[in-house]
Amino acid sequence: MSWVLLGQLASTLPLCGLIWLVQLVVYPQFANVGTSQFATYHRFHSNRITWIVAPLMALELLSASAMLLQPHAAHNAAIVVGLALAVSAWGLTGLLAVPAHNRLARDFDTTAMQRLMLANTLRTIVWTLRAALLLYWASQSQGAA
Repeated sequence: MSWVLLGQLASTLPLCGLIWLVQLVVYPQFANVGTSQFATYHRFHSNRITWIVAPLMALELLSASAMLLQPHAAHNAAIVVGLALAVSAWGLTGLLAVPAHNRLARDFDTTAMQRLMLANTLRTIVWTLRAALLLYWASQSQGAA
């Protein structure tokens, strides 16, 4: 198994697990915090989660990009799809999730929370697809070894 594939597995699989946890537990709990404590709660969440997510997302994007440098990568549409999914995760985060979090940082807002849940649903789909693709690649590379 290549170091590039290992880098992707080491980043995407934790991101996939984390996004499911956030989707099913963390964000739904936001509505139960209470308006007087929400800004503090949200700030704590945002500050802590960034230290986990940012390095994993950076490694994922770098390793997905590095896959293009692998032999025969130009002829492998799956590599391009994998990179497109990684780029999509960044795009959804930057264009939808971050603005919603910025609004929620001031106080709880139902519309911002709905946008955040939509962004997170889309990111959950993206990271689940990436994880499935990478696990398939890993199974194929193990079979070839």
